[in-house]
Order: sequence, then C-alpha cells, then structure tokens
Amino acid sequence: AMAVLRSLGCLLCLWALRLPAPPAGTGAAARELDVAFYRERVRAMFYHAYEHYLESAFPYDELRPLTCDGQDTWGSFSLTLIDALDTLLIMGNVSEFQRVVNVLQEGVDFDIDVNASVFETNIRVVGGLLSAHLLSKKAGIEVEVGWPCSGPLLRMAEEAARKLLPAFQTPTGMPYGTVNLLHGVNPGETPVTCTAGIGTFIVEFATLSHLTGDPVFEDVARKALKALWKNRSDIGLVGNHIDVITAKWVAQDAGIGAGVDSYFEYLVKGAILLQDKELMSMFLEYNKAIKNYTKFDDWYLWVQMYKGTVSMPVFQSLEAYWPGLQSLIGDVDNAMRTFLNYYTVWKQFGGLPEFYNIPQGYTVDKREGYPLRPELIESAMYLYRATRDPTLLELGRDAVESIEKISKVDCGFATIKDLRDHRLDNRMESFFLAETVKYLYLLFDPDNFIHNDGSVFDVVITPYGECVLNAGGYVFNTEAHPIDPAALHCCRKRKEEQWEVEDLMREFYSLKKNKKFTLKRSSNHGEGESTKDPEDASSEKGGEKTNPKKSSHSLLSCPSQSFNSKLAVLGQVFLDNT
Repeated sequence: AMAVLRSLGCLLCLWALRLPAPPAGTGAAARELDVAFYRERVRAMFYHAYEHYLESAFPYDELRPLTCDGQDTWGSFSLTLIDALDTLLIMGNVSEFQRVVNVLQEGVDFDIDVNASVFETNIRVVGGLLSAHLLSKKAGIEVEVGWPCSGPLLRMAEEAARKLLPAFQTPTGMPYGTVNLLHGVNPGETPVTCTAGIGTFIVEFATLSHLTGDPVFEDVARKALKALWKNRSDIGLVGNHIDVITAKWVAQDAGIGAGVDSYFEYLVKGAILLQDKELMSMFLEYNKAIKNYTKFDDWYLWVQMYKGTVSMPVFQSLEAYWPGLQSLIGDVDNAMRTFLNYYTVWKQFGGLPEFYNIPQGYTVDKREGYPLRPELIESAMYLYRATRDPTLLELGRDAVESIEKISKVDCGFATIKDLRDHRLDNRMESFFLAETVKYLYLLFDPDNFIHNDGSVFDVVITPYGECVLNAGGYVFNTEAHPIDPAALHCCRKRKEEQWEVEDLMREFYSLKKNKKFTLKRSSNHGEGESTKDPEDASSEKGGEKTNPKKSSHSLLSCPSQSFNSKLAVLGQVFLDNT
C-alpha cells in the first residue's frame, strides 16, 4: 500500500509540473556558482526586510523603508506578515511561523470598514492563509481534529473569502474590483474591472470549496472564468478591461501582461490543481491566438483584440511570468528563448523596468521603475527545475547583487523608482517577501521540501479516511503561496461512499412520500427504527423547508443564499501615481 502511495505521490508531482528530466552534465556547472553561498545571501535579505517590518511597520500592511515606518495599502490586514508566513517555513524557521500564526489569529479582523481590492485580498490574504493552513502540521503546529478539513487559519481564509463574494453578484458573474468589507460597496463606483481581476480566483476558491465542502467559492470562480471565455474576440483574444455589468470591453489591448496576466496563469494552474481538461483546453486555445497575433521574435507585443494589429510594441515586467507558465505545459524550448530576451533587459538595467520599448531598446517614459517584482525570478526557478541550465542560476545571482546594491537601505529594501539613475521610492511591497525572495531561495535550494519528487510524503487521518500530503507538486498561486494539490482530495468521501449515502437519502425521501417512517440500517450494524418525522430532516433555508424534488442541487449540498449587498469596483492597472 505504501508503495502505491509513493507512486501516486510521484505521479502527482510530475504531472503537476510537467517538467522534463534535466540534461546530463549540468550539475557541475551549477556547483561552480556556489548555490549555498547565494542561498544564505537570500536568507539574509529576507531577514533584513522582515525584521525591519516587525520593528518599524507592524501592524500596518507594508514597510516604508526610507522613513522606517509603516502604511496600510490593501486593506489593513498586517499584509506583509500574512504574505511572508509560508516563506518563513520554506526557509526552515518553524518557531517564527508558529508565533506569527498565533499573532494573526489574535490580531487580524476582517469585519472592518475598509474598501478592499477583491483581487489583491484573494491572492495575498486568502492565498496566504490557505497555504499556511496546509503547511501548519509540517511546521509543528498541533492541528485540531479534522485537519486539513478544519483549522483556525482555514476559518480565517473562509471568512476573508466570504467578504469578497458579494462582488460576484453581477449579471455576468464577473466580479467588481472593490468591496467594502463591512458595508458592501459604495454606490456609483465604476463597474470596469481588469481581466486578471476577474479570472484570478480558481486556485484559492476551489481550494476553499474542497476543504470546507461549500461549493459556492469554486462556482463563482468558474462562472467568472467562463464569462471571460465567452466574451473573447472572434480571433480568440481578450482585452484588458471589461464592464462587468454589460460585458463590453472598455480597454481592447490584448497581451500577456498587466491587467491580463494571471487570468492565463490560473487557467493552467487551475487545470493542474483540479485535473481539469476544460481549463487546460481553454488556455491552449488562447495560447494559439497569442502566438498567432502577439508573438514576434520570441517577444510578446500588445495588439488590438479584434483586429490583431499592434497597439503597443512594449515588454512589461509583469510579462516575465510567461516563460515559467510555458514550462508548466512542457513548452520549454520556447520558454527559454523568451526568458533569454527578458534577461537581456535585466542585464541592461540591473532590473526589469515596468515598460520597455522593444524597437527602441529602452525604457518608456514614466515607466522606468522596478518595484522588486518576482516574475523573471519565478520563471528562472521553474525553468531551472526543468533544464538545470546554469544561465538560470546566473539570473538569480544577478538579481541578488542588483537588489542588494541598488535597493537595500537601513530599514529594508526600497522600490526602485527609476532604473536609469537608481532613485528609490518609499515603499516595500509585501510581494517582495512573499514572492521575490521566496523564488530566489527556491532557485538556490534544490533540496527544499517544496521540490519534493514524491519519494517522501505524510499520511494523515481525516474524517473521510487516510490522506496523503506533502508529496510534492505544489501549485503556487500568483502571490507564490504554495497549495498542496493532494489536500483537495482529503475532505470528501470516496465517490462510492457518496453514492451509498445518496442512495440512502433517496430511499428516505421515497419512504417519506409513501408515509413510511421506518428507516432500515445496514444489516452488519443491526436494525433500528427512526421515529422522527422525516419532514424535520428536509433542508431548511431562512425557516422555509425545501422540496428535494424541485431542487437542482445535490441532495448533499445546500443552495447558497443570495447576496443583497451592493457591489463595487477596482480599476486602473496603468495608473500613474507619480
């Protein structure tokens, strides 16, 4: 039995990553760079930033490294602490992970009068809490009975996600961008939302549904994904911003970068996480259109979504996730060629400017900054796992050297406002600790548990039987919070058991219809009679009993209640704050 479990663990990991075996003879070249030395450099970077956040900024969302204080940015959640939590464990700091879990349980409150980004709250807060919940046992926390199907961090993630659900109550199923966590949404806010703000929920929301048993999260995420798919252009592209009420495209630039990026990412990662062929086929269709209309010499441009004509010949730093995504579908050769293009830009500036004009080979006016984004490092991590090409380690080395030389200040690491003259901005985004440092560390730590190939795993007992966890194949959300795909199978009965229960329920309702109130049990448990009126066993919502024959839902699930809250917005991906 254990051998079978090992095989399943290996298959899960290998299927999830879809990475080819590394070529022979590359190990020595990798060792030449001294990965252990750079791994410890990355660890020191993390603690320089993390400790100054605790000293100078907590409980605010983010550190302001130039003034050594803090600010709330995305909702007043102590966001950097949530975002950094799983990074602590990946670096082996079990005691601090445990301490922070206690701090978050005691100090984070989602019942607050704050306008929060639906997208950012999902990827950073819900994703961070889910990841930490699934890693709790590995971190030595004494988990409660029923884990991973229950637990305080899971309840926090669910509470945060429920605060976001009213945003999905639109005619199209596509969510507004902003919701007030206490009052709903202020009237009069724009219904225009970016594509990524609509299509970046399936990883977190499906995980929530599988762990909690409530299908509402996965249902709204799928509906939003399908709404975008339905509204693609005749040539197979989606634009940048859409009206979630009318489904009319407001910004019709099509590309793989800002405003669109994580929609494509979540089609692939949702397919891997859920073993969902439909999501993968949707991505592959998009991929054909992207190659046909936006790809030029291994660069990806922006085009008009209906005509395919070039609208912006620019590379955006957010597009640098694309080679990593290509590696997940096995397209490693194309991924490496595009990665090398992006790496030349890094070498030119010591970072990736937000916008880079490809024909001119230089930055775009007012887009010269680098806020310590992770995307190119993320792609390097994935591609190194696939190829062991030492060039990818060299990017990691260059990133460490550049960030330390340009961005490091006494109180942390500051956003680079302009890569041309290295002026700094007074902000350290939480993704620096959640993503940038994490991917650097994993690039230089080949033996990290995250890279498990399925040869080791844990078996836990849940209310639904034995469950295999930590076998590898982790799926990172777009904020680099790892989700164990095996956990999604821990909190539901086997299909055969579900059928037995549903057969029992059907028998019960049949008996009820015939006014027979005796319910027979399986003979190996003896026999007994139920004298309770079966009318009392029917589902109730708001004091009203539901007729199971009229319901389109499974007999084992309850229809979700409608939301009456007013809804709201999020907007400008290209907003200029200067």
